[in-house]
Amino acid sequence: MSLDFRTELSRRSQTPDGMIVPVILSGGTGTRLWPVSRESFPKQFWPLASEKSLIAETALRTYGGEFAPPLVVCNEAHRFMVAEQLREAEITGARILLEPVGRNSAPAIAAAALVLAQDDPQAVICMMAADAAIPDAAPLRAALVTAAAVARSGRVVTLGMRPTRPETGFGYIEMGEPLAEQPEAHDLKRFIEKPDAKRAAELIAGGRVLWNSGIFVFTVTTLLEELQAHAPHVLETARRAVDARTTDLDFIRLGREEFAACPNISLDYAVAEHTTRAAVIAVDFPWSDVGSWNALWDLGAKDGDGNVAVGDVLLEDSRNCYVRSDGMLTTVLGLDDAVVVVTEDAVLAMHRDRAQDVKKIVERLRAQSRHEAVAHNRSYRPWGHYEVLILGERFQVKRIVVKPGEKLSLQKHFHRAEHWVVVAGSAVVTRDQDEILVRENESIYLPLGCTHRLFNPGRIPLHLIEVQSGAYLGEDDIVRFEDTYGRS
Repeated sequence: MSLDFRTELSRRSQTPDGMIVPVILSGGTGTRLWPVSRESFPKQFWPLASEKSLIAETALRTYGGEFAPPLVVCNEAHRFMVAEQLREAEITGARILLEPVGRNSAPAIAAAALVLAQDDPQAVICMMAADAAIPDAAPLRAALVTAAAVARSGRVVTLGMRPTRPETGFGYIEMGEPLAEQPEAHDLKRFIEKPDAKRAAELIAGGRVLWNSGIFVFTVTTLLEELQAHAPHVLETARRAVDARTTDLDFIRLGREEFAACPNISLDYAVAEHTTRAAVIAVDFPWSDVGSWNALWDLGAKDGDGNVAVGDVLLEDSRNCYVRSDGMLTTVLGLDDAVVVVTEDAVLAMHRDRAQDVKKIVERLRAQSRHEAVAHNRSYRPWGHYEVLILGERFQVKRIVVKPGEKLSLQKHFHRAEHWVVVAGSAVVTRDQDEILVRENESIYLPLGCTHRLFNPGRIPLHLIEVQSGAYLGEDDIVRFEDTYGRS
């Protein structure tokens, strides 16, 4: 479905004067939190710091009051997960801007600003990542309101977190003097790259540095002016991608070729390190970028021995460990300062001091073309999810879950036949010209080449077991004739 862009914007939410527009960037893959966070389902979609996912928590912190509904920038492969998690969080009026390829934060926020300029060039943007943990939203909201007042004077404002330890996983900000016209903010003297342990301790001892939170506040006009001055190629390519936009269901889809031409660069490198209009506001509320398993140990509820246990976990004679199991019973005996993470298809075990090095494991898995580097056994779709139970030569067994009222595409396969067994709920199955109701404990056979579709007409999730057999079982053996979700 394609709608006129301007009509769609007016149908959805306009930004009232004076409100702050949260722009949530959801493009990261969180490789340091492997094996839970993977490219197909990265960390922002997991409930790692609370019962809600990180992206839901991020959106809820700045929802209502002085804040307009959010604009989320995400990878197009994650669009249905973003929409579903916002819906579950009861956030209405959000807009979702789709990146056809990842190009870091500068092109993403440039495209978002150009879209928002259609409403109000003087709108105040609050840019934040989708995957940070901030337990108390009230001081964040207060700080953002203050930052918005500073931003309206033409400043590029960032929030700097008062450091609590010599952390090597964060970048730092050195503060200058307070602003004469707005003493609650300071001139931003310089950004400092992630230091080693010795340098981090020296920075903390100096007393003039803050952790770089990655949260920026500016008006649309200020950001576009600074992009034009310091990163004109980013602005021009982002503008071409926005000009080539289309709407797809409830999504704003950037032009693919145009956005792919954008430089891969962060806003820090493109603008923040070069602008003469930078300011920083120091804040000291609890904050974490959830950038490693060590960060989740910091955030977690600890037992008397300093251990954090998540899932079906038993610890004996162990101290200061983080142990997580997303399935099977996991036991740890006689370990100190360890991280053990168990998923259905991978296990990570390491010393907590090596938390920043998990990406090296992911890089090696990628080099070996291991699917565990990028995808889980469970794959999410707009209609629900499926997971591979058994994969053999010429056969595969999956468990499929379809949400109430949802349906798969009308499709066929050239190389495999399928047998569906309903184990919970009921299904309406289209098989060529027939529609067949299949109830719990009943099954249906779909011969190779038949046109078929699955629909859940009930009020509970539909669970079924799918047995595939054939010469080729890849997910690309599919021809779609009709799809509710606009996939080809």
